[in-house]
Amino acid sequence: MIARAASILRVLESEKEGLSLGQIAKRVNLPRSTVQRIVYALAKENFLIGATPNARVKLGPAILRMAANTSFDFATHVRPHLEALAQSTGETVDLSMWRGEKMVFVDQIAGSRRLSAISAVGESYFAYSSASGKAALSLLDDVEIKKLFDGKLVRETPSTITSMGTLLQEINEIRTSHIAVDNEENTEGICAIGTAFHDSLGRIFAVSVPVPTIRFIKSKATIVKLLHDFRAGLMASIHE
Repeated sequence: MIARAASILRVLESEKEGLSLGQIAKRVNLPRSTVQRIVYALAKENFLIGATPNARVKLGPAILRMAANTSFDFATHVRPHLEALAQSTGETVDLSMWRGEKMVFVDQIAGSRRLSAISAVGESYFAYSSASGKAALSLLDDVEIKKLFDGKLVRETPSTITSMGTLLQEINEIRTSHIAVDNEENTEGICAIGTAFHDSLGRIFAVSVPVPTIRFIKSKATIVKLLHDFRAGLMASIHE
């Protein structure tokens, strides 16, 4: 019950206009009747609003108040870990947050090398064509991913994966390794390695290390190892 309620709250997180009961049922892969019972229960506690058969359901004042009052700033918490990773790799390190079909940059530590990959904080990009995005998608199930993009993957570079079957196969491998790779799929001349995780509030964040293609092959194995170490240290700090 709790897991199902959490999944409903998560799909509504980025839906400012709300969703119908039917839309929620499709997103979370549950029967409409089950979704309706859970939504009504959450609405009684003011965690959701608009819980009537024909109304669009939105996050309610109780959960919004809880989110606003939390003192846990994940971006601030993770920054020392990002700085350490940037120092150990010599490369730029990005922190991004999952927002539906896209990822949004929320922080960045610039690399120390003369030729480095730099992006603007606040910039967004499709999840399926990036290392951090594919890592974030690995925390969803295949049904959610298919519905998210409606089977349409736009080619951004000659290397962008545009087959949903191929994308899901790769994401399934990421679920085991916790490491995703972008081989010039988002930007020509830039490759990246990323990993994703839930913060203590259940939000999906991802960390990636973008690297100019010219030195990616040589540094890939080292960065993968350092990113595994980074992930282990960060997870321990979140759950301590």
